[in-house]
Order: sequence, then structure tokens, then C-alpha cells
Amino acid sequence: MGGKIQSLPGFRDFYPEDCAVRNYVFDHWRSVAHRYNFHEYEGPILENSELYQKKSGEEILQQLFHFEDRGDRSVAMRPELTPTLARMAVARQRDYRKPMRWFGIGQFFRYEKPQKGRGREFYQLNVDILGESSESADAELIAFAIDLMLDFGFGVEDFVIRLSNRDAWIDFMQAESMTADNLQEFLQIIDKMERESPETTDKKLIALGSSRQAVDNFISSSAADKHFSSIIQNLKARNLADHVTIDLGVVRGLAYYTGTVFEVFDRGKAMRAVAGGGRYDNLCGLISNDASSMPACGFAMGDVVITDLIRETKNANSRLLNHLGGVNTTDVQVIIADETVRSEALYTIQQLRGAGFRVNYSMTDNKVGKQFSQAEHAKARVAVIIGSEYPKVGVKDLAERKEEKIDSGEIINLVRAILDKTPEGPLYA
Repeated sequence: MGGKIQSLPGFRDFYPEDCAVRNYVFDHWRSVAHRYNFHEYEGPILENSELYQKKSGEEILQQLFHFEDRGDRSVAMRPELTPTLARMAVARQRDYRKPMRWFGIGQFFRYEKPQKGRGREFYQLNVDILGESSESADAELIAFAIDLMLDFGFGVEDFVIRLSNRDAWIDFMQAESMTADNLQEFLQIIDKMERESPETTDKKLIALGSSRQAVDNFISSSAADKHFSSIIQNLKARNLADHVTIDLGVVRGLAYYTGTVFEVFDRGKAMRAVAGGGRYDNLCGLISNDASSMPACGFAMGDVVITDLIRETKNANSRLLNHLGGVNTTDVQVIIADETVRSEALYTIQQLRGAGFRVNYSMTDNKVGKQFSQAEHAKARVAVIIGSEYPKVGVKDLAERKEEKIDSGEIINLVRAILDKTPEGPLYA
């Protein structure tokens, strides 16, 4: 074997600057989840393959990283979190008050062709409400998704919630005298309408007893409005309805959805759905083999698409860059001007770190000028100069280029006072 070993197709290396962006996304996910009083949970990355086969059938194995473990069990690396959530919720539902408001952030794996917005591994936010059948729960999740987008810095001109309901299409099928056995096949046709030619769609619909014209007429009519009035009124009360449009063309590809479904799209339609979800009232019963299911609804947002959209949207990207500027800033550079006091300098460093400051220093003997260069590279706000005069030290505000001589015991208070000020210009002109 020879040659350079590279990461596998569809998998990512996260260098420090990439981790900073990823953590920025995670921080916003958690912040909004906490504001909505959701509680964080997590499940295992490896699950029994049967968990996914129950939900999606044998064909799902083609999309999974799965194998036989040493105990001869068929296991799979999780492609999503909802089946795990259903398994966990059913196992201990008596231990939690309803509705259960849970969210999770984790890593997922799908064995499919890598493309823009989709890799073979990704991180995803899952937000779910279990044990609540009213449409208030659906509206709560849509409001969450809107607030999350606003929190990232997107405006009404940047994104839209496309709201639909599978029950509306059941009404349509009954009106067209179509058999209920063809529901999933029919929904798959509707799901692909935007990506296929009208002729192809029409041919498929005719085979099921309908037509493209009948579908188009239904979408443009008000026949399905009854399925949305409660949710729209809820969102109007929150002053969030401007972010939502009814779009019956959205049905979501997963078979387990049972009612309301929605997707978050950028208005420029430059990329795939940013987030999506809906109601899945039968999944918990399917997972547990219990006919008395638990109503549930939820949505998910992956890190790949939302990060791409942030990067490509002016205001959202500006917020990200401002955040990264703060993350990459060092609070204090300790300058060791005399090696005879390195022990005292190390003591000071630990005191500063104990007070919560981000502190950098030279681990080897270096000239003072080089240490100040390190401070500039680290974008330090304050320099603490420790030399032969210790316990007298110098504390320099690097933005204002002002230095004070103080006793070592006063360092923390002075550093905090300097950092509390907002610099009026770049640290280094």
C-alpha cells in the first residue's frame, strides 16, 4: 500500500475554523430550543437494523452503513434520529409528562451519492413534540423553525415555510375515486412533480385514476384550506404568518408522515430544503408493535445546507463572521520579559484562566518583540508584561496602546475593565 491517505468520499475533516462554524450553528440550535423549553436527549449512533426496516422496509438497507457485528446482529449507523426517539419514548413514556418536548443534536450517516447539500455523514437538529395531538403542536414547531431562521439572521425575503397536509391529498383521492392502497405511490408522484416533466407526471397519475390537470386544479383551489386555518391563525397571533405559504406540492418523501408537513426553503431556490418535518402519529406504535400509538410531530435541520445558506446570505454571513472574529480573539497575551520570573508568570497565567479569560503565552524563551508578534497573531486584547520588577507588572491595552504599571494582585480587575470596553478600531493598524 502506498500513496496519500485521504478522507472517505462524503465525509468531512473539521479543522479549527470549520469547528468554529459548526459550533456556531449548534449554539443557535440549542439557544432557540432552550427558549422554546425543549429538553435535550441523545441516542446511540449504532442501532439494530430492524429499527429502520420497521419504518421503511427492506429497501432502506441500501441507504445505510450496515453490517453484522461480532454477536451476529444486523446493525446500522443511524441515518436519522426519529426512529430512535420513538423507541426511547415508547420505552419510558410513563416516566415523562405529556407533551414531551425533546430535541437532539447528533451525527448521522447515509450511504448515498455525495452532492451539494448532502454528504454521507452530517450533523442534524431534531425537534419533536410527543403526546400532543392538537395542531397547536404543529404550529409550535413551525414557529420554532421560523425563529431559528430569524436567529441566524435570515429575513422574510430570504426564506419561506412551505406548508402542506397529507390529509388534504386523502380528500383528493376520495374525490377522484382513487383506491387508498395507492396512497404512498400517489404521494411519491406529488413529491416528484417539481423535478419531473408534466407529461411524465400525467402518465403516472392516469395509471392511478387521476391526471396532472386534476392535481393542478386542486392545488390552485381553496378546497384544502380547512386543513390549515388553525395553524395559520396560531402563527398570525405570533406575527409569524408572513413567513408561511400553503403549498400542497410539499408532501415529504418519508412514508410515516400522517398529517401536517412542512419544509423550509430559501426563496431563491438555490438549494434543497433547509429543514422539514411534520406529524407522524403512527410511528411510535409501529416501532413498539402497539396498536395504541402516541401522537407526535417534529422537524429536522441538517448542518450542511444551513451552513451553505448562511455563507450565501449577506446578513446571516455577516453575523457569522462577526461571531468568528470574537471566537478567534485571545483575551490576554502574557509577555515573559525575564526568564527568571517564568514561574511567577505561569502562576499569573493560571490565575487569569481561572478567572475565565482566554490566555496565550510563549512556552519557550523568546524575545519580547517576538512575543508581541504572537499577541498580534492571536488578536489579543490585553498584554500582561511580567519581568524582573515582579510583583510590579505592566498591563497594556493593545487597542488603545496604553500601559499601566500595577501590583500583580490587581491584574484580574484591570484586565476585566479593559475587556469590558469596546475597542473603537482595529487592534493592529
